[in-house]
Amino acid sequence: MMDMHDVTHLPMVSPDLVLHGALGGPWTIARISPQLDALLGHTVSPGTMVERALSGVRPQLIPLVEEVLSSRQSLQNIPLEFPDGQRFVGAFADGGLSNDYRTHSVEVFLQQVSAGEGDEEAFHNLVGRSVAMQEVFRKIRLYAASDAAVVITGETGTGKELVARAIHEESERRLGPYIALNCSAISEDLLESELFGHEKGAFTGAIRSHRGRFERANGGSLFLDEIGDMPLHTQTRLLRVLEERQVEPVGSERVLPIDVRIICATNVGLEKAVGQNRFRSDLYHRISVLRIHLPPLRERRDDIPLLVKRFLRRFSDSYGRSVERLTPEAMELLQSYLWPGNIRELRNVMERVFVENHAPVIGARAFSEWVRERQNFVQNRWEESPPREEPALITPYDPAPRPATMTLKPAEELTEQAIRRAYEECDGNISAAARRLGIHRATLYRHLKKLNLDRDDLG
Repeated sequence: MMDMHDVTHLPMVSPDLVLHGALGGPWTIARISPQLDALLGHTVSPGTMVERALSGVRPQLIPLVEEVLSSRQSLQNIPLEFPDGQRFVGAFADGGLSNDYRTHSVEVFLQQVSAGEGDEEAFHNLVGRSVAMQEVFRKIRLYAASDAAVVITGETGTGKELVARAIHEESERRLGPYIALNCSAISEDLLESELFGHEKGAFTGAIRSHRGRFERANGGSLFLDEIGDMPLHTQTRLLRVLEERQVEPVGSERVLPIDVRIICATNVGLEKAVGQNRFRSDLYHRISVLRIHLPPLRERRDDIPLLVKRFLRRFSDSYGRSVERLTPEAMELLQSYLWPGNIRELRNVMERVFVENHAPVIGARAFSEWVRERQNFVQNRWEESPPREEPALITPYDPAPRPATMTLKPAEELTEQAIRRAYEECDGNISAAARRLGIHRATLYRHLKKLNLDRDDLG
């Protein structure tokens, strides 16, 4: 590990962390380097449980350690983030049996990285520099080499379909078809026909034969979104197709062999659905061989500037005009919001302010109407809902304090004092002052006229 007070590297022959344990069992710390011990801020004794001593490390260490044992391969260049925000690249290696021959040993080597170093900002239209997204990128590459079924979990709007397409495009099936189906967007009566196809006359309205999604995805990948909403009788047929690797269209006596990789996504807990008898346990085990979890946007706020930059570039191309950036106050406003709608909500908000504002820089004031709408929505929602112990995800802001300069008053309440302050901070540049206030220059002149002021009065 790199010395916290030096830029030289220690020899990599000595691991920073040695863990002892077994697959599915507890893991303990057998040895820890002095540098890592100092970084944690408290002494870690041999035999301490990993969950206790390193619970704040992201991604969690135990799944990575067990991956080394199950795959019998080392892991390299794994981004890790410690609770104090320091970031490392980790290497995990199988250390063989422990000295007592009762457990396995896994060695962890760490190298500190500076902010942004070694990070990948975009991957198959997925954007993120955070450790959580770097782990998603790693798993996409890892799972693309397999034909095993994948389940992608995450809240609505986190980009699960982008992950599914990335797995397909990284795999050897990328030259084959990629077919997607939202299981909750099609009625129960038509879902089986869409999945498996039907013959002409199979049911009322079947005036011609129809190739199902499985047949169309042959040789490629089939993405089943919102699979947790699939009816039980359709789950039964799906399980049979996956086990026999052949499909029988509705109303047909012919059987079609298929070669399809299944990628599923859900925003509901499949384990809970199994417990409630809403999802077949045998199908659950059949499709959840591999899993990727997409974190909500509120858990990866450092990625918001990257997403905003991409959206501004996209909207500039679409609308034929350029918006360079957001002011620091506007960006901090977005990063303080909890984003219950995740990336989809962020995209919609950014398009709204892009359309409503024609200044090259968008300030915090441009979001004032949206902020009021969210606050009113939350207030009405709370009034209609019974009390709850935990805050609703729709809560617009977290408790983090914001700068005193971030005042989101309506434009009609723009004060002379605020205008003078912006004008002085911009050294008498009226255009820069307007951008700082988050309004167009012409709008600023209208406010000056309303206040019976001219540019000379501001000086």
